[in-house]
Amino acid sequence: MRADPEPVAKALHEDGRGVLRTETLLVLALSLGASAVSSLISFIGSLTKPGGLKDQAATLNGSYAPGRPWLDLAWQLFGIGTALVPVLLVAHLLTREGVPGLRVLGFDRTRPGWDLGRGALVAAGIGSAGLAFYLAARASGFNLTVVPEALPDVWWKFPVLILSALQNAVVEEIIVLAYLLRRLDQLGWSPMAALLASSVLRGSYHLYQGIGGFLGNMVMGVVFVLAYRRWGRVGPLVVAHALLDIVAFGGYALLAGKVGWLPTP
Repeated sequence: MRADPEPVAKALHEDGRGVLRTETLLVLALSLGASAVSSLISFIGSLTKPGGLKDQAATLNGSYAPGRPWLDLAWQLFGIGTALVPVLLVAHLLTREGVPGLRVLGFDRTRPGWDLGRGALVAAGIGSAGLAFYLAARASGFNLTVVPEALPDVWWKFPVLILSALQNAVVEEIIVLAYLLRRLDQLGWSPMAALLASSVLRGSYHLYQGIGGFLGNMVMGVVFVLAYRRWGRVGPLVVAHALLDIVAFGGYALLAGKVGWLPTP
């Protein structure tokens, strides 16, 4: 007696969805999902610490070996390199799926001018609004004082800050934007549910900065999801994110303590 093909096909389909769910959870657990949990723990620690949030600092790029610049540089490069491993895993998983790796997400060199132009426009629009929102959130006591960099004044300071910005952009936009949306679409999530999941995740791993960091990055996530859906390419959003971080890291290094409007610890 032959088995009914429809239940068999349905079971295989459900097995495939289960594999995709497990894969997605594992990728997030190795990258930004783990960062979200770490950020939540850090935020709870800040809330329960005596004093207001704005009297505490969240340092984004600090020294790993103060007073030992070459060892510090080695640790900086190690941290940047290992943070990119989940992106390589995503590329591998997509290739095994039978698609051309990260190219299917629009991360390639086929349209560099287009990606740079769109990315610069997005960064310009978000950058000024984001800075104003951060200053307002901190003044209201909802945010820690964000210290984008606290590296020693050595020759590799700005190159490392640029590399850190590029790493942040690639990891976040490949995983929490393009890869996550692709997998949620394949799992049958509605576009609105996928948008909320991606945006809330983006906000959650910035929660260590405070409520302002959470809300501001969640709104940024909504903008990025809408742009990605419209353009079908993650390249411009990687460019935008990299530009935002380069300006934030480099600008703080140049202006901290020299202008009155920029908060410092």
